[in-house]
Amino acid sequence: MKNTKLVVSTKKIEEYSGDLLVILVALDEKGNFIGDDRFRPILESLAEYKEFTGKKEEQLQLYPPFGPMAEKFQCRRLLLVGLGCVSSITDNNVKNEVMRTAGGGIASQCKNCKVASVGICMPAYDGLPDTVIGEFLSEGVLLGDYQFLKYKTENTQENPYQGLTKVELLVTTRLQAIRRSAVKAGNSANSVITARDMANEPGNGWTASHFAKHAMELAKNLQLRCTILERKDMVDLGMGGIVAVNQGSEEPPKIIILEYVPERQGETILLVGKGLTFDSGGISLKPAQGMMDMKYDMCGGAAVLSAMETVGREKPGVRVVAIIPATDNMSGGGALKPGDIITHYGGITAEIESTDAEGRLILADALAYGIEKFRPDCVIDLATLTGSVIFALGHHYSGLFSNNQQLAKELIAVGKACGEPLWRLPLGEMYVKQIKSQIADIKNTGGKPAGCITAAEYLHKFVGKTPWAHLDIAGTAWDFTEKTYIPKGPSGFGVRILIEFLRRWENGKLKDEGC
Repeated sequence: MKNTKLVVSTKKIEEYSGDLLVILVALDEKGNFIGDDRFRPILESLAEYKEFTGKKEEQLQLYPPFGPMAEKFQCRRLLLVGLGCVSSITDNNVKNEVMRTAGGGIASQCKNCKVASVGICMPAYDGLPDTVIGEFLSEGVLLGDYQFLKYKTENTQENPYQGLTKVELLVTTRLQAIRRSAVKAGNSANSVITARDMANEPGNGWTASHFAKHAMELAKNLQLRCTILERKDMVDLGMGGIVAVNQGSEEPPKIIILEYVPERQGETILLVGKGLTFDSGGISLKPAQGMMDMKYDMCGGAAVLSAMETVGREKPGVRVVAIIPATDNMSGGGALKPGDIITHYGGITAEIESTDAEGRLILADALAYGIEKFRPDCVIDLATLTGSVIFALGHHYSGLFSNNQQLAKELIAVGKACGEPLWRLPLGEMYVKQIKSQIADIKNTGGKPAGCITAAEYLHKFVGKTPWAHLDIAGTAWDFTEKTYIPKGPSGFGVRILIEFLRRWENGKLKDEGC
């Protein structure tokens, strides 16, 4: 993974001699330019000819000499980026998204011009703290700069663009505070980039063993505890879900457990991510069209494991345990069959109606085991679990299911802050009835109606009274709503939600207000 150097400095903008200097331009409610008065001459000159109005996402790139300011700058290019009327926005989450979007637009322009180094003049606006601008602008630039070039061997361009090597925020005050905000942005963005890299790997390039290897490297580098459960361990523990899903595969399954323990151990948060590295559907074979996207079925596991990278760097005051059940779902000679009965960890039996409803099988074992072993104060699982959630919410929201009002409320608030929106869907006995089996405790599908809800109810069976939230990210893990900082393909959805949730966690257990 390429690490872009993110720098905060007090260098004067007139002295910046890099490839591109960026000026952010906002408008007041009357449509007048606001911001740094040093750029007023050039803005007024452009406004006279209506070449730049400052509206949201508008850009104009200039080359020297820079008109009425020709002698003031040493940069090779000057980019004006419009923010629109920021002062009229009352929702801080929307303001944050404006800055992320602007950052993504800057990265896009850098790519167009093959710019390796960019300097950004930090603006000052009423109602928008400089630390907030620094954090979310940096996040947008780093996320927007993302490329996956690992398997590119033939270059059709003479000088292929390798992305940004340096992003420099030019500030005049509060250097240390803005620097801390930039570090947070860098941690979050790099974790997202790691998750995107994992998801972009092909099925033969990212297996359960790769998950395990990456976790062990994180543990070594960031002083985390890593435990890998092998197939024999799963059989001995009675984890019939993941063992059954793996029966048709040549690749052995792994359950990866990565644990961060603070100096003063208090509460515990359990994160569980679906690590289905390729989903053929098994005996209930998926149609060929679109099957190649099923390498993305491990995006929940990628999100959880990547978030642990930031946990290891920032060391929050809460114990964090991540569990990724990892396997592929193939149709080999020993594969799980429709009609089979399996026994999950803890003894619950399940009738298999479709081998393509496998994600809930591996998550159920991980949830039941993790809750019993680590006694968490709350648990969050992420999974590309159902196509049904896409019919319900499209590619704009992830489905949220929870047995705890406060946990659901907090996650929705965090999702808004991150630009990764969640929409809460119901749970209830009427849906539980759809997954009752005549010959086992439950069955693994409840028919087409409310498919994402019945899948969530399957998981609900294994969490007891522990505050729990399930995020169905099948519609957002890839093909997420187009944004300047979200690439085509895997988005890394959920990584920033987990990181921000942990940052906001306060000592004191969540109050259980029922479901």
